[in-house]
Amino acid sequence: MVTAAQQTASAPDAPRTFPKGFLWGSATAAYQIEGAAGEDGRTPSIWDTYARTPGRVRNGDTGDIATDHYHRRSEDVALMAELGLGAYRFSLAWPRIQPTGRGPAVQKGLDFYRRLVDELLEKGIKPVATLYHWDLPQELEDAGGWPERATAERFAEYAALAADALGDRVKTWTTLNEPWCSAFLGYGSGVHAPGRTDPVAALRAAHHLNLGHGLAVQALRDRLRADAQVSVTLNIHHVRPLTATDGDADAVRRIDALANRVFTGPMLNGAYPEDLFKDTAELTDWAFVQDGDLSRIHQPLDFLGVNYYSPTVVSESDGRGTHSSDGHGNSPHSPWPGADRVAFHQPPGDTTAMGWAIDPSGLYDLLRRLASDFPGLPLVITENGAAFDDYADPAGQVNDPARIAYVRGHLAAVHQAILDGADVRGYFLWSLLDNFEWAHGYSKRFGAVYVDYPTGTRIPKASARWYSEVARTGVLPGA
Repeated sequence: MVTAAQQTASAPDAPRTFPKGFLWGSATAAYQIEGAAGEDGRTPSIWDTYARTPGRVRNGDTGDIATDHYHRRSEDVALMAELGLGAYRFSLAWPRIQPTGRGPAVQKGLDFYRRLVDELLEKGIKPVATLYHWDLPQELEDAGGWPERATAERFAEYAALAADALGDRVKTWTTLNEPWCSAFLGYGSGVHAPGRTDPVAALRAAHHLNLGHGLAVQALRDRLRADAQVSVTLNIHHVRPLTATDGDADAVRRIDALANRVFTGPMLNGAYPEDLFKDTAELTDWAFVQDGDLSRIHQPLDFLGVNYYSPTVVSESDGRGTHSSDGHGNSPHSPWPGADRVAFHQPPGDTTAMGWAIDPSGLYDLLRRLASDFPGLPLVITENGAAFDDYADPAGQVNDPARIAYVRGHLAAVHQAILDGADVRGYFLWSLLDNFEWAHGYSKRFGAVYVDYPTGTRIPKASARWYSEVARTGVLPGA
């Protein structure tokens, strides 16, 4: 049954005006756009190693050049200004700043981000820096990676270096982007770097990502001005049962624990959920959680970043059901430790080029849940968008009406959630540019701006012009 709120969210009929001060932006990630993989002291990250391993990434694509943002930075900032973006969410490449994951920063690496931030500020665009979007220095992975406590400690040291260099100009910081992907796709199913397939390592990684987050927040707070904002971005899964049975309800509970509460529990409530421990007891006793860890993880945040693309539908199974890798690649290994008796199902309706169901009502429901679960914590949509099979026509134009419809529907859901009490402060469209889409290489285009990869030419798509008008006016037009 579709509720009135869901119907409103998925089919906007009239223009909607967003609150004054609502932040409009777009987002990228360093490995997906920068290129210059071996320049100015940068060393390999786990994604360099993974992408260069035959069979890991479609067509053997790598991020060695990507969209060459490292050399086309000024052009891209000018494009953001032309589109009227109020903010730009970008990530810092850890191996560009601290190549071995230890010791002093490389100034040439920091200089790139200093210049980027200066140019953004000159154009009136708010810089929003993410410390970690999956590009762990390979040397740290060789020492054990995120399953080891030392990586969390190194992450805090890196956060301090970044804050010391950029904190006078960057006022909004995010520690981690989607730690679920880092832990469970990287160490569980192996469809993301570093490509390991060990369920216990995935759980250990989740904890040490949590710990790294908490230690990084402390490092940032120690160095930033009192008015700086610090956050984390989670890809909170909106999990729905296939049927109304008790078994399917328990499947939702299990996946909610592994996808969401494994992070929101310690980060926002100061404790892991007890059912998570019970569900994974056959794998680990969680002895890697040391005394004092939970207080280190549970740090005050200024807002929660929320990434949403599609809902997740699950049911109880007999242990032979399919497991989901969240659309990022196929693997015989599950990213869901302790959830062997959960099956995943394709939600109904139209899909994007990633095969993800288009369902704005899931975003509405998710925002309402977060507002209820964590009252007083502002929310920002730090990623939302869609991949479609875009192409430039003979006139050099890229028309993408499906993306416009996708974004319009999801922005309507955000607006409705605000009207119904959710404190949502901003929206970042994913992504500014077509780019390296992880294990899919360059085969999937998420950008508002089309990139001709052989030449690097940027062509704003119709959706970019449409979104530009929304960002300038704060008004979402009707369908």
